[in-house]
Amino acid sequence: MNLKTKITLGFVAMLALLLSIGGYAFYTVRQLDEKSRNILKDNLYSVNLGQQMLRGLDALGREPGSVAGLRLFRESLTREAGNITEPGERELVDSLTQQSAAYERDISRDARALPPAWTPLRAQTLRMMELNTAVLIRKNNLANHYAEQANRNLVLCITLAALLGLGFVASVPEAAVQPLRKLSAALAHATARDFAATIPQESQDEFGAVAQAFNKMLSELRAYRSSTAAELLTARNRAASIINTLDEGLLVLDENRHILLANPVMCELLGLPPDKLVGRPAAIVRLENDLFQTLLQPLDAPNREQAVAEAPVLTITQRGEEAFYRLAVQDLVSFNEASDKTELVGQLLTLRNVSDFKKLDQVKSNFLATVSHEFKTPLSSINLSLKVLQKDNLPPEERQDITVGIQRETQRLQRLVSELLDVSRLDSGQGIQLNFVPTQLADVVHFAEATVQAQLANKQLTLHLALPPDLPPARADVEKTTWVLINLLANAIRYSPIGESIGVRAARAGKFVQVTVQDHGPGIAAEHHDKIFQRFAQLPDKAGYTGGSGLGLSIAREFITTQGGRLWVESELGSGSAFHFTLPVVVG
Repeated sequence: MNLKTKITLGFVAMLALLLSIGGYAFYTVRQLDEKSRNILKDNLYSVNLGQQMLRGLDALGREPGSVAGLRLFRESLTREAGNITEPGERELVDSLTQQSAAYERDISRDARALPPAWTPLRAQTLRMMELNTAVLIRKNNLANHYAEQANRNLVLCITLAALLGLGFVASVPEAAVQPLRKLSAALAHATARDFAATIPQESQDEFGAVAQAFNKMLSELRAYRSSTAAELLTARNRAASIINTLDEGLLVLDENRHILLANPVMCELLGLPPDKLVGRPAAIVRLENDLFQTLLQPLDAPNREQAVAEAPVLTITQRGEEAFYRLAVQDLVSFNEASDKTELVGQLLTLRNVSDFKKLDQVKSNFLATVSHEFKTPLSSINLSLKVLQKDNLPPEERQDITVGIQRETQRLQRLVSELLDVSRLDSGQGIQLNFVPTQLADVVHFAEATVQAQLANKQLTLHLALPPDLPPARADVEKTTWVLINLLANAIRYSPIGESIGVRAARAGKFVQVTVQDHGPGIAAEHHDKIFQRFAQLPDKAGYTGGSGLGLSIAREFITTQGGRLWVESELGSGSAFHFTLPVVVG
């Protein structure tokens, strides 16, 4: 049963009770009124008639022949004869009628003497009045008793109605307010983000439906809060992970220049733990740390953007090595809806590690110096040779040697220019144009041998070849593969001591053909095995030779990798070096 029905039934019950009490009171009053009217109409009227009859008899007693007294008695008796209501009253009226007739006969014979019938008439009249008076008293007592009973009944009904009304007053408002209290308490808990305080569903009325809907809402809010909390935690962890794994130092200040956040890189650069930074005023920290003072200087400059743009690269020593960092400052702003303005809420300071760019810049500078040296040496040699050739008395044999030297230096310049063009082509994204054909690597090795034969002779080096006759053809670009092998042999010749030997061997390795160039030079430390394949990389040897342009091995690896193979080195200091490269076997 719903609450509306309960309240309606309660009011209907109260209305029915009020109508019952009112109807009963109305009925009781009508009964009392009717009884009172009957008493007045019957008995009291008879008593009044008796009194008139007595007045008539008293007049006859004074004057036995009084016509007025006799008429008053006769009329009153006649009316009494028409108002007989009580038992025995009829007999008295009949007796009075007979006695009255006897009185009239006697008075007609002697009008001066009082007839004997006068005394019975008076006595019977009194008896008739006494009879009606007694009945009047009895009926009045009955009416009083009925009135008292009605009063008691009314008092009982009013008491019951009052108790029932008090019950309704005590229960109905409480029944309506108690669920509201529970709802208010649950709403207070929900407002305090406590979504576990549900409303007990104790009925199936409207409040039961509200409780069910509210509990369902709390359940959905708990689920939403759990999912939102999980998402926020994930987002926070993700943001914290990103911030903590940045290779840049990051520092966040609020609008009052209190430190809100410092990532591990910034803490390491400043040499301060997080608890010595986060939450502290920047004005105090800058007094304790010189680097922090340097970071804040652009913020105090009149033209901050220009000061940040012109800020020098900071040199910071880390673990015994110098690192270079560039400072960047960014304002953090937020739109204030209340003031409809964009307000400053803090600053973000970052220290970006530009050591690689600094080193790259240094490498390029070294590269330019090396290339200049590489160009200058052959050009100087060619220029000197040309001056010698200008002499008219130069012997033919010496002229031929000078011509061969000019040709060698020219080829050296061409090789250097070719390397630079290959690097430019790779950097521009054009890629390497390859012409894949089935290639006998033995032919490539013999061609490379013939090409470096003069260099071998100059250093008195011996080239040992180990080429099996059943070596399968490789899928390769002949020109690029020959260039790689010549470059590897030139490096081996450059670093091999005079009179040593260089080995070139080839063998099948699964689906590939592997070629190895082995020298007996000073070797390469393990930490430099990957570095030597980087552009512009140079490793000075013990003799102080700085090598070529630093591009050959990087280009060679590009050539081999593009053909589907691999180029690597195996070497130890003092044990020589073995450079290996593989190319895929032609699938027949």
